[in-house]
Amino acid sequence: MDTAPAPGLRERKKQRTRDALVRAALELFTTRGYEQTTVDEIAAAVDVSQRTFFRYFAGKEDAALATQRLAVDHFVAALSARPAGETPLEALRRAVQDGWDTLHEAVESVVPIELYLRMYRVIESTPVLLAAYLRSASETEEQIARLIAEREGLDVDADPRPRVAVAVFGGVIRVTERLWSAGDDFSMEALRALTSSYLDQVGPALAADWRTARTDRSPS
Repeated sequence: MDTAPAPGLRERKKQRTRDALVRAALELFTTRGYEQTTVDEIAAAVDVSQRTFFRYFAGKEDAALATQRLAVDHFVAALSARPAGETPLEALRRAVQDGWDTLHEAVESVVPIELYLRMYRVIESTPVLLAAYLRSASETEEQIARLIAEREGLDVDADPRPRVAVAVFGGVIRVTERLWSAGDDFSMEALRALTSSYLDQVGPALAADWRTARTDRSPS
């Protein structure tokens, strides 16, 4: 079986520098605040120049969201590997659930998982980062919708179902991220459990007659 060639010394050195900048940036953002941290301070923490920082990142925002993008890439790869016989929502759910098991390895190749998790709160509490994160999430949803359409043999621009399914799924993920980041249990296990519990409700929430449920709860 063909395998990709191992990166050379130069590429490994570049990757180490990039990873070090990401880690330094996240440590500063989570301890001092995003707005209070400068590019010069991030570069100084790694003992490189500002010019070197900009070789790897367009700016602070790019560095701040680097590990979130890594997690998204990990999920997309997991989704691409799901068996063709799974329904779209089943494939999406299993890609998330199975992805939890290997996300530690993917993220911790760059930063400690605890630092990755703490960065969520910085994103949620920083308007400019939250806007960028949501914009990136919208782009990711389109990428996933096209992947789902390809799996199902559909034209994503002619059949609305892939985008609808991904919009529902993405909405659930966004709700659980927001609730988890505002809660008391800030662990990966808590995020996983909360996400699973909300995904369990997708089918019932869309198919149930809510008016009947309200009537049943009404006092006689």
